[in-house]
Amino acid sequence: MREWVCLNGKLVQPDQATISVFDSGFMQGIGLFETMRAYHGRVFRLRQHLERLIASARTLGWTAVPELEVLRDHVQQVVGAIEHADARVRLTVTTGSLRPGREEDETPALAIVATATPGMSYPEQIYRNGVTVVVTDYRQNVHDPTTGHKTTSYFARLAALREAHRKGAFEALWFTHANRLAEGCISNVFLVQGERLRTPPLQTPVLPGITRAAVIEAARAHGVEVEEKPLTIHDLLEADEVFLTNSMMEIVPVVRVEREPIGSEKPGELTRRINGWFGEIIERECGDGETGT
Repeated sequence: MREWVCLNGKLVQPDQATISVFDSGFMQGIGLFETMRAYHGRVFRLRQHLERLIASARTLGWTAVPELEVLRDHVQQVVGAIEHADARVRLTVTTGSLRPGREEDETPALAIVATATPGMSYPEQIYRNGVTVVVTDYRQNVHDPTTGHKTTSYFARLAALREAHRKGAFEALWFTHANRLAEGCISNVFLVQGERLRTPPLQTPVLPGITRAAVIEAARAHGVEVEEKPLTIHDLLEADEVFLTNSMMEIVPVVRVEREPIGSEKPGELTRRINGWFGEIIERECGDGETGT
C-alpha cells in the first residue's frame, strides 16, 4: 500500500510533493508538526492533535494561525487514500515562503503538508520485554520558548536519541537544569510507585502529549491515583515501574535506566493494566463502526 501526501490541499504521490527553497521551515526551522496514529483509517484524537498545533502557533506568535478545518481536511485526505489502514500520520505546518521581494506587510500563506504511511508499528518484543533508556547530558531549557511545543527545530532531540541508540538504548530521558525529570526525546515518561502513577507536570515544561493525557484519563477512571509533580533521578531509579508514551509507540515499559534495573526488570503489572485500558479507549474511539473526528 502506497504512502500519500496532501500538500497545500492537493493529494499527490511523495515524489510529486515539493516545497519552495524559500520556505521558512527549510530556511529558519520555523514550523510545527504532529505525529498521529490511525487505526482502521481513523486518527486517534485528531482534534486534540490539531488543537495542540494551533495553540502552539498562537503561543509562539505566528502571524497567520492555521485553521482547524483546513488542517483536518489535509489529514483526512491522506488517511482516506490509504483505504482504512493502520498508519503513521504526520502533519507539518510552516509559516510559508520567505522569498525576497514580498511586500513588508504581506503575510505569506502557510505551507501545510500531511503524510500517511501504512504500518510503521514498533516491534512486539519491546512491549513484551521492556526497554533500556539512558539519561542524556543535554538539559531541558525552561527559558527556551519552543520547549513544550512540537517544532520542526528537532536536531537536539534527534542527536540525543541517536546517541542513545549508539549505546544500545531505546530512548534518552531529559532533565532540567534544576535536575527535574522532564521527558524523553520523543516521549512522555511515567513512574509507578505502588498503586500510584506519577509524571512530570506540564509546567516542567514538557510536551502536553495526547497519549499522556489519555493514560492519565484511563488511570483515574479506574481508580488509580495520578500525581503530576516534580520528580528527581532518585524518584526514577526507585520507581517500581516506568513506562514511556507517545502516539506511535503507545505505552512502552522501561526495565532499565542505563545499567540500573527498574523493579523486577520486567514490565510491571500496573503498566500492563494501563496498557489494556488504553487499548479499550482506542477500540471505543477508533474501532470499526466509529466515525473519525
